[in-house]
Amino acid sequence: MNKIIQEDIAHIIANFDDWAQFKNKTVLISGANGFLPAYLVETFMALNRLYNTTVIALVRNRQKAETRFKHLLSNSNLKIVVQDVTAPIAVEDKIDFIIHAASQASPKYYKTDPVGTLSANVLGTLNLIELARKNNVESFLFFSSGEVYGEVKAEDIPIKEDTFGYLNCANVRACYGESKRMGENICVSYNVQYGVPAKIVRPFHTYGPGMALDDGRVFADFVANVVNKQDIVMMSDGSAIRPFCYLRDATLGFLAVLTKGENGQAYNMGNPNEEHSIMDLAEVMVGLYPEFGLKVVKNKPITDANYMKSPILRNSPDINKIKQLGWEPEVTVQEGFKRTVASFL
Repeated sequence: MNKIIQEDIAHIIANFDDWAQFKNKTVLISGANGFLPAYLVETFMALNRLYNTTVIALVRNRQKAETRFKHLLSNSNLKIVVQDVTAPIAVEDKIDFIIHAASQASPKYYKTDPVGTLSANVLGTLNLIELARKNNVESFLFFSSGEVYGEVKAEDIPIKEDTFGYLNCANVRACYGESKRMGENICVSYNVQYGVPAKIVRPFHTYGPGMALDDGRVFADFVANVVNKQDIVMMSDGSAIRPFCYLRDATLGFLAVLTKGENGQAYNMGNPNEEHSIMDLAEVMVGLYPEFGLKVVKNKPITDANYMKSPILRNSPDINKIKQLGWEPEVTVQEGFKRTVASFL
C-alpha cells in the first residue's frame, strides 16, 4: 500500500471508536474503487484480522478495481462484483450495511454524459435502497453532495442543512445537483414508508491520495501540475472560494454518519476552517515544494468546450450538525495537499 495511504488508514482506525459493530458483518460499497469510497474499503480490510468484515466492492470496471486494490486481492473478505448500479443488483449475500458512493462527480461529465451522471444517483439509489430494504440492513448511507444547495445567498453561508438556493433544473449542468436531490428524497421516502435506516452525507470539496488527476476539478488540476512539476495556469480569475477537506478527515465523517447519524437525516461534511479562493490555493500549491521552482500563471481563458463552470462564487458548510456526532476536521490545506502530492511522487 502507498505509504501516505497506509498512514491515513492507521489514523482512521485509531480515531474511530466503534469498529466492533462491523464484526462478522458484510458491507456493500458501490463505486468502491472511486476516490472517496476506496479509503473505506482499505479501512475495513485493514481491520479484518480483528473483525472479519466482508466488503462487497460494486464496480463497473474490474481492471480499475484490481489495480486500485491489487494489494488486497488475496484477501477473501474482499469480493469484487462488476456491474452498473443502474441495473438491478445481482448480489445474493446477506448484507448488513450499504454505502452508495457510485457517482460521476466530475464536471467534465455534466455535458458529455448527463444521463449517465443522473442515472447512478436516481436509478442506482433506487436499486441499492431496495436491496437494503430486502436485507433489513443496519444502516444505509447515501453520498450526496454540497451541490444540492445550488446558488445560495451570501447571507446564508455557511450553509445549514435546511437552506437551499437556486438550481435551474432546465440547465444540463443541474444533472448532478438535481439527481443528488432526488437520491436524497428516495432515502427519506424509503425511511418513512419502509423504515429503511437511510442516512445522507453531503460532502463538499474533498481531496487526497487516490484522486484522479484528470478529474476536471481545479484542485485536481493543481495537484497534477505540482506532481508533474508544471506551472499552475489559471483558467479564471481565481476569485471563487471553496472549503477543502482532506480525505482522511472525510472518511471519519462518513463513518460517523453511517453509524451514528439519525435515520432520514442529511449531514454536511466539509472543512469550513479551510476556506480558500482558487487563486490562494494555487499560491499554496506552488509553495509546497519550493525546490520545484513553480509559479502561478494568471488569466488564461478556458479552452475545454465540455467543461461547465460552476456559477457559485462561494460555498461553505455549517457543520454543527455532524459535530454532534463527534466529528470535526483537523487537517490543514498545507498539510493535506502536501500529503496528496507526496502520495503521487
